[in-house]
Amino acid sequence: MPVAQAADVLPIFDAHVHYSQDAWERMPPKEAIALLRKAGVKRALVSSSNDDGNQKLYAEAPDLILPSLRTYRTRADIGTWFKDEGVAAYLQERLKKYRYAAIGEFHVFGADADAPVARLAVQLAKQYKLFLHAHSDIDAVERIFKQDPNARVLWAHSGFERPEKVREMLQKHKHLWCDLAFRNDHAAGGKLDADWRAAFMAFPDRFLVGTDTYTAERWHYVVEHANWSRGWMADLPRDVAERIAYRNGDAIFGSLLKP
Repeated sequence: MPVAQAADVLPIFDAHVHYSQDAWERMPPKEAIALLRKAGVKRALVSSSNDDGNQKLYAEAPDLILPSLRTYRTRADIGTWFKDEGVAAYLQERLKKYRYAAIGEFHVFGADADAPVARLAVQLAKQYKLFLHAHSDIDAVERIFKQDPNARVLWAHSGFERPEKVREMLQKHKHLWCDLAFRNDHAAGGKLDADWRAAFMAFPDRFLVGTDTYTAERWHYVVEHANWSRGWMADLPRDVAERIAYRNGDAIFGSLLKP
């Protein structure tokens, strides 16, 4: 039985999906959408390098895809985008042409968050009422909130920080949410780590799951990852599991982009 047809299976809001050029060349949009549906994904926050991948998926399934504007025209922009005026023009052009739920996922660390194009991304998110999906260290996240205290930030991979530090950041910033993409330290064998359990119980409305299909090969992990996520979420109270699985995504992104 397909995952999505099982009545007792949690639907998934996948907050960290990429559909970049290597993926769309190997897996056409119809196949990618079919795979997400097979995994029981009800909505997915998707970004791509370049943004054409986003638009291909959104055109195929606007009920499923929430486009996020990545700051990379190609992956070569990862280490330089925050000071590249060409990226600044690219972001402004795409935002005028298409609708998005977020800007990112982008990589920025430390003082680079104060570089001109990084600052522009924060300003554009404010102007267009978008989230910022930041793959960043604590320093960069703090700099983003200093630029705009009301910014809404989805912290990719929970910053790869320990759960105690993640809790500190969530306590400090009410407009910060965390995805759990490309992490497995929070659970093993279907059982939660005690410190992560404490974080989920303290902030049940601030976490989302994510697959992180950063290479084309990772797309073949979508169904397995969804099932693995359901396994450890079963170790939580049902209401908390539902929030992390999909209700938090619906609550914070649901009104931003309607089909």
